Amino acid sequence: MELSKKSWLVAGIIPGVEREPLKKLAADQNELLKLIERWRAEAEKAGHKITRIAVAFETGRDGFWLARWLRARGIEAHVIHAASVPVPREHRRAKTDRLDTQLLKRAFLGWLRGERDHCKMAAIPTFAEEDARRPHRERDTLVGEHTTIINRIKATLARLGIRDFNPTLKEAPKRLEHLCTPEGEPIPPNTLCELKRDFARKQFVAEQIQQIEKARLEQLKQAPKTRPNLMVLVLMRVIGIGIETADMLVKEILSRNLRDRRAVARYGGLTGSPDESGSQRREQGLARSGNARVRKGMIQLAWRFLEFQKESALAKWFEVRTKNARTSRKKMIVALARKLLIALWHLVRDGIVPEGVVLRPAH
Repeated sequence: MELSKKSWLVAGIIPGVEREPLKKLAADQNELLKLIERWRAEAEKAGHKITRIAVAFETGRDGFWLARWLRARGIEAHVIHAASVPVPREHRRAKTDRLDTQLLKRAFLGWLRGERDHCKMAAIPTFAEEDARRPHRERDTLVGEHTTIINRIKATLARLGIRDFNPTLKEAPKRLEHLCTPEGEPIPPNTLCELKRDFARKQFVAEQIQQIEKARLEQLKQAPKTRPNLMVLVLMRVIGIGIETADMLVKEILSRNLRDRRAVARYGGLTGSPDESGSQRREQGLARSGNARVRKGMIQLAWRFLEFQKESALAKWFEVRTKNARTSRKKMIVALARKLLIALWHLVRDGIVPEGVVLRPAH
């Protein structure tokens, strides 16, 4: 299936039917179900009893709700990682929804045969798991908006020559009326109204951030022994990890049922992308095929870990390898982030404390 906002293009392979049908539907799940049942009837009319129906579409704007809806009706649904489907590498290749469905069919058939390299499938989260990620993701968005508003206020004041005003202070809105430009003039009326609106917006966003943080603390307090909350509390015992980082890691990666340590690093986007051809050997950097939030958070945490856990085995490992090559610290911090992520995964799953890591007292 090729999904878009207003329509869905459905391509099928039906046993006993020589043609490969292609049908464009309105974006309606009930119409899709009717189409699938009609194609099932055609296959049974041709003498093939259908016991398994498999449907696949790419990750995108629609998320996972359709896959859950189809599975609830006995249809095997899969969500393909969009970047994992190989495409022709011509400079100007034809690209239409019809051609895309043909590529998806070939990749999906190969995957169903057991050839896993044809494409990669995304794990379909439950409704509750998907909803659990919303608070910290919304908070990240609000923090970005808050920073944007502060920068806009600073830019507005700098345009008037006012550079010693801190808009993050509690009394900053009240001081606007008394500010003067270097020429001794007060802030112009239209600019003053704009600044007041920006401060009101800043206050509103800050209150929303506080609401999310308060609700999270209440949830931890009310159900501390549920699996995700217990993982958050365990991570918070590690000195250098706060509630924001712990909550993000648990909701994004550590609560997932990952197979082994390699799967953990791969999902975190902390694996390399080598380029080897003949005698040429070079590293292209991070693959960036995993979770961007986890990758960014772990690299930030790795730098913080070096400050708060200097006696740990991981910090000493890092210092030994960068002692005589200071320029390699930025590259090696990625390796440290990968090792640290795997260590934290073992901590919340098996209770194994990383060697030398100092923990806060348990409450």
